[in-house]
Amino acid sequence: MAASYFLLAAFLAMVTSQAIASDPGPLQDFCVADIHSPVKVNGFVCKDPMAVNADDFFKAANLDKPMDTKKSKVGSNVTLINVMQLPGLNTLGISLARIDYAPLGQNPPHTHPRATEILTVLEGTLYVGFVTSNPNKLFAKVLNKGDVFVFPQGLIHFQFNPVYDKPAVAIAALSSQNPGAITIANAVFGSKPPISDDVLAKAFQVQKGTIDWLQAQFWENNHN
Repeated sequence: MAASYFLLAAFLAMVTSQAIASDPGPLQDFCVADIHSPVKVNGFVCKDPMAVNADDFFKAANLDKPMDTKKSKVGSNVTLINVMQLPGLNTLGISLARIDYAPLGQNPPHTHPRATEILTVLEGTLYVGFVTSNPNKLFAKVLNKGDVFVFPQGLIHFQFNPVYDKPAVAIAALSSQNPGAITIANAVFGSKPPISDDVLAKAFQVQKGTIDWLQAQFWENNHN
């Protein structure tokens, strides 16, 4: 009987420990990325703390200035501040982006494989949304200045400025130092080398000529 109580207590302790488990806290104040280190790890090697200075946590990004959207075929410009531009973000699990939209411009359907995104509209109006995994339900909303919307990690999402005569601006915070961005059209039709047109024609249920035409287009990256 005593052995049974001991096993039950041990089981409950194990279940409880799993239920309250979470990521461990940081083991040091910071780990500034050593971008030039030849050592390859999942992330970046830490710079010697004695060589760190305030500039490692600073970037003159001029995010208060409008960014150029005229050269973009999709009418948007994404200015990302991640660990590559700001080494002090290494291991901190956060980055941000300013997104400028021309009138009728869009940030086309894309995903961030490593981050959830929270978007705040600073100026203008945006129609935004994301699509769930199967059965692919769309959650969409029209946002105005000051509104906030969340895009869950890894899900396809988009933003579109529906106004024909005014630009829009948003700031996005992302839960990764390096969230990544996979723009769906670019990845499917602009990969190098290209995906077989036989594969894509069957997947999209169109003629191969349509796929060949799409693959011949220039698929622009609007993420700077």
